[in-house]
Amino acid sequence: MLGPDGGHAGMECVRARLHAAGLRVTRQREVVYAALFACRSHPTAEELFRMVREQDGEVSLATIYNTLDALAAAGLSRRIPHASGSGPCRYDADISPHAHVTMPDGQTIDLPPDLSERVLAHLPPELVAEVGARTGCVVDRVQVQFVARG
Repeated sequence: MLGPDGGHAGMECVRARLHAAGLRVTRQREVVYAALFACRSHPTAEELFRMVREQDGEVSLATIYNTLDALAAAGLSRRIPHASGSGPCRYDADISPHAHVTMPDGQTIDLPPDLSERVLAHLPPELVAEVGARTGCVVDRVQVQFVARG
């Protein structure tokens, strides 16, 4: 996990984030969250499972899925749906406002920060409020995903 100085922060930072989000801190959650946070490739659950298994051979795929669900529900990660709607979701521990591009092979990349800012800035707050009003939902955040074609 990257610290404020750009170096790797220890598990203490991971534990603090999990605790602050109201999640029970377990060894499995620590390992999964640290691996997701360190990963910039927006892995699927299966890809993350392979990464975590290299560090901890006792973590199951079910634990990966359960942890990813808990992290997303707690606001510590985002679930990025597959562009086709039927492929595997990808996950991102970068919860700052930014947009993604999903490639035809399912790979997902972040837009450069300056471009993400411009895209998000062009969504008028009134439009976001209208979406909430017309759907009866409280819009917590906006995710923008561009889908590339082959």
